[in-house]
Amino acid sequence: MRIIDSIPHPSISISIFQMNDKFIVKFEAGPMEQAFKFMMQDVKSVEQLKKIIDEAFVETVRERFNQMYLQYKNSAAFNH
Repeated sequence: MRIIDSIPHPSISISIFQMNDKFIVKFEAGPMEQAFKFMMQDVKSVEQLKKIIDEAFVETVRERFNQMYLQYKNSAAFNH
């Protein structure tokens, strides 16, 4: 797997990887990460992929990070 590009964002690290016949888009925020795999037969180029990863897509990822963070903070590890 090799990194081939990134998408700038003020609070989330967004990296694009290529592995075999897939693009993998990894979002990282604090202790959490989300990854999405896109088959190259469906998404032909990084430019097309960047159009898919639009503001609405990133906003949904950010909302999911907020839910993940709440679950993380409410887990048994923090509630001794």
